[in-house]
Amino acid sequence: MLRTMKLIATTLLALAAIAMPAHAADTLRVGSKRFTESYILAEVIAQQAAPALPAPAEVKQGLGNTAIVYEALHSGSIDLYPEYAGTISLEILKNAKPMSLSEMNRALAPLGLGAAVPLGFNDGYALAMREDEAKRLGIRTVGDLARHPELKLGLSNEFIGRADGWPGLARAYSLPQQPRGLDHGLAYDAIAAKQIDVMDIYTTDAKIEHLHLLSLADDRNYFPRYDALLLYRLDLPQRFPAAWAALQKLGGRIDEKAMIAMNAKAELGGQKFDRIAHDFLASTTAATLAARPSLWQRLAGDDFWRLTAQHLALVAASVTVAALIAIPLGVWSFPHRRARAFLLGAAGLLQTVPSLALLAILISLLGAIGVGPALVALTLYAVLPIMRNCVTGLAEVPEGLRQAATALGMTDSQRLRTVELPLALPTLLAGIRIATSIAIGTATIAAFVGAGGYGERIVTGLALNDSDLLLAGAIPAAGLALASELLFEWAERVLRRGTGSSA
Repeated sequence: MLRTMKLIATTLLALAAIAMPAHAADTLRVGSKRFTESYILAEVIAQQAAPALPAPAEVKQGLGNTAIVYEALHSGSIDLYPEYAGTISLEILKNAKPMSLSEMNRALAPLGLGAAVPLGFNDGYALAMREDEAKRLGIRTVGDLARHPELKLGLSNEFIGRADGWPGLARAYSLPQQPRGLDHGLAYDAIAAKQIDVMDIYTTDAKIEHLHLLSLADDRNYFPRYDALLLYRLDLPQRFPAAWAALQKLGGRIDEKAMIAMNAKAELGGQKFDRIAHDFLASTTAATLAARPSLWQRLAGDDFWRLTAQHLALVAASVTVAALIAIPLGVWSFPHRRARAFLLGAAGLLQTVPSLALLAILISLLGAIGVGPALVALTLYAVLPIMRNCVTGLAEVPEGLRQAATALGMTDSQRLRTVELPLALPTLLAGIRIATSIAIGTATIAAFVGAGGYGERIVTGLALNDSDLLLAGAIPAAGLALASELLFEWAERVLRRGTGSSA
């Protein structure tokens, strides 16, 4: 049993090593968090550096919250990403007070990291209400909220968990409310629909003015400044000296008005992040918003075939490897009741782990983001249905046929190959069919760690609160699931005809 478990672990680690693409030494890798501004700034960074690079920069968009993107930087999966001074001081370095840039760099240096190139704007945290509701209740400051415990707060999950977020804010202002966790983009819909009364905002969000929200004054100066800058690996200036020199020119170039305008182009105009960055760097940002793309334009976007190839590769690779693991384990454990119960129980336990939690654990274990953790997670989820159906199919083989095969002088391995496995094949194929459906759906979550696929549209749609973009990711995934069902149904019919079990 121990040898078997070691074999599984070795196989999964080898799979991760194969799946994680080897990055060329001359490729600059730029990461971003999962909100509009970070997407845009990552594209600005990549395009600003592009003329001075030997190869196009690789942009890893929407990797997640601060902890995930920072882990990607610290492990070397990315080279830099846009960050904020207050976040570095309080969240990453766990300092009790905001730090100067020189103080941050002294603390970051032992980690192999540095902070530089202040971009020119402060994107701070704040709490906001509908302007008419705040006026009716006489609320102008965060401190005024303490007089209204009945107000419903919908705050982003990261803000609720951050050291510089809700826990400290509630203590500083003695706020009695119990907030609900909401995706930042969805919170804007919730406050507009009066489902919540207060939300956390970034002060450069485009929808603040659009939805007539009032940013409540931080009358006790709880929030530090969140000046945007670059957080990078210290070896970056030596690896890309010309690109690093080009990035210095971004210093002070983006003011708050320009950042709000760029955010508006994405959130209200539906423009692509790379186009917004190109227009800004070319100094052609227009004051008016372009026409919002239709759902059909989103579905048939120029990224469709790339995302399709990524999604298919994730599903095919994970199900194939899961079958290579699960079928031998199912065959081996079938005669051994205890071993079979243990393996099926362990595989079933993995199914109960939430996919995002499993991805976070794998990122920490593998020290990388992207395809590697996603492929290992998808493989683990696919093992149970294949192994269970393998065991079930073998159990359905009539005992009389086993005895007849033995009477004919067949060895155990001959009986398995020529009698038991062929008869168990329809049930086994049904398990692979179930595993494929699970993998197609779960693969959309892989985009949260930069693994691509149709989930990339879904993740971006969540960040922008763009229902059309969400559908542009969900519809192809559903279509792929339907296509796989039809393919397996055809395969089962062919199998039944081949075995003579149907006319």
